[in-house]
Amino acid sequence: MSLEMEPSSDISSTTPEEQFRQKIRSFRTSQYAHSAQDRESITETESEGAVRAKKFQKALAKAGLAGIVYPKQFGGAGLSEIHQEIFNQEVADWDLPNTPLSISLGMCLPMLNKFGTSQQKVRFMPDLIKGNTIWCQLFSEPGAGSDVASLATRATRDGNEWILEGQKVWTSGAHYCDYGLVVARTDPTQPKHQGLSMFIVNLRQTNIDIRRLRQISGGSGFNEVFFNEARIPVEYQIGELGHGWNLALAMLMFERVSLGAGGGPLNVDRSPELIRSAQEFKCNTDPLVRQQLADLWLREQIRKFISARIRTAAAARNVPGPEGSLAKLNASLLARRVRDVSLTIAGASSQAWDPKDAEADRWSISCISAAGISLAGGTDEVQRNIIGERVLGLPKDPDPYKGIAWQNIPRS
Repeated sequence: MSLEMEPSSDISSTTPEEQFRQKIRSFRTSQYAHSAQDRESITETESEGAVRAKKFQKALAKAGLAGIVYPKQFGGAGLSEIHQEIFNQEVADWDLPNTPLSISLGMCLPMLNKFGTSQQKVRFMPDLIKGNTIWCQLFSEPGAGSDVASLATRATRDGNEWILEGQKVWTSGAHYCDYGLVVARTDPTQPKHQGLSMFIVNLRQTNIDIRRLRQISGGSGFNEVFFNEARIPVEYQIGELGHGWNLALAMLMFERVSLGAGGGPLNVDRSPELIRSAQEFKCNTDPLVRQQLADLWLREQIRKFISARIRTAAAARNVPGPEGSLAKLNASLLARRVRDVSLTIAGASSQAWDPKDAEADRWSISCISAAGISLAGGTDEVQRNIIGERVLGLPKDPDPYKGIAWQNIPRS
């Protein structure tokens, strides 16, 4: 597909939407985006990737293409969801170098826009949109994975500051982030869902210890984060005191939408690439392979319908509802189907390959990582519970500790 803009003798005769589309095309031919086929040629450390992402985001902002739907007074472009949809369409086949910013822009930015004070929005949103700072989410703990409400990290008020003590784990990108949104327990005498609050925490302070975790794929994007009397100014509190659970739910919904229906790598159609692979491996006439590819293509179309429904809700400026769980569950199932079809097509070569083959390495890491997608943003079981309870109206699981103070609930 040609990326060159077709000459127009009278650009003023086109619609504003078409002018915006041409603006995107002009930008991406001259900036830092690469085609999906070029991704194998890009090798860099995670720190280098974060630097490149910041540079790209800064260029987007300068071109008026960052923070498309956010107000201008907070650093956004002040445009509509239609403009965001046009942007997503135009860059769908490009490997944008903005993965390190996915949590910043897909989760933290909408949280600040929806629940932050005016002062917080002015202070933090422009830097987020411009890529000057990178943020992360600090929810999961060693004893509070899927059951985030049972977390034990404590925040204690000390004058004009909160003192943070505890540990988070599986925190993506914390090692290169500047700030994070953390949920902590501020009142242990309340039931576990009622004694939580959310804060902005500066991760660059010395009394926060960030340790990277090595994964089976060889990557180390996850971290343990230890808070040793970390300090948080009182004006960094998000929302009302004790309302952290509702805020956490909202952020989890933004996360599930970002994972399941956003513009990241999980939402790129893989069936065309796999069809080409089947032709290269000369198995494209195999009935089983053809059936698997057809099934994958159909499920990718279903994902697009789910995404369209979510964008409709976003256009009304609503916090995503259970449709976020539908999108996230569908993305998890799709990732595993892509893995299974890939292994079927590759056959024995999926078990051993030339270590110099960059494409084979990429596919192997993708296959190994597929199972982890079912954990990020809440497990498949959690998503099914949400869908069952909030969509199908099924009864909730029994909770023997409902209404009991968190400090009185047995913990291992």
